[in-house]
Amino acid sequence: MSKRFAGRVAFITGGSRGIGKGVALQLAEEGAKTAIVDVNEEALSETTSEFKEKGFDVISKVVNVVDARQVEDAVDEVVQAFGSIDILVNNAGVIRDNLLFKMTDSDWQTVMDVHLKGSFNAARAVQKYMVEKNYGRIINISSTSALGNRGQANYAAAKAGLQGFTKTLAIELGKYGITSNAVAPGFIETEMTKETAGRIGISFEDFINHAVKEIPVGRSGKPSDIANAVAFFADERSLFVNGQVIYVAGGPKD
Repeated sequence: MSKRFAGRVAFITGGSRGIGKGVALQLAEEGAKTAIVDVNEEALSETTSEFKEKGFDVISKVVNVVDARQVEDAVDEVVQAFGSIDILVNNAGVIRDNLLFKMTDSDWQTVMDVHLKGSFNAARAVQKYMVEKNYGRIINISSTSALGNRGQANYAAAKAGLQGFTKTLAIELGKYGITSNAVAPGFIETEMTKETAGRIGISFEDFINHAVKEIPVGRSGKPSDIANAVAFFADERSLFVNGQVIYVAGGPKD
């Protein structure tokens, strides 16, 4: 595999499993030094050990992205250790699915905080270092749910908000050599989708098979599919791609 990210430093939130881990893995395989933050201490430890066994340069830290100070401290530590942060992937996310009339204040606020406030905290913390270098790549993980999805008023609103956030960062930071783009996954096989299957009371296999019926390419997505799109946006050569949202869903989305 090419080393197109050699000399680059990537900071990935929610990087201990699922899409975040897939993204971190691809960037590391292509030469990036990776910093992974997550609230899941056990998964974070396992992923860190796995990366080190592969010979990757990796730093990991337990961080709640909703807490600005924790994010700022982690960013500063990574810059001190690796020298810079060139790529930010805002991937940390949670779901609290429910129909509107059942949705609690906590269901709403938790999803807003992690997706939106978390991405804001991370982007604000890294941008000063990117501006100093006149270089940066910010990639926010949205979702096809941004277009609306039953039982996900909170998640859909947050993911749509991330797209507006992405486009605004593109306008504000573009003159500093920093691009901001978003990847919007469709159905991806992750621990999160597995948990969703369990919550609605069907097997993960049945859940996947049901989803695949609606996907034109005839298969479900994998974290590596999202990692590939993230890597495109993170590439140094993608300097004229800015403020875009790409749906990675096996078929067209409106």
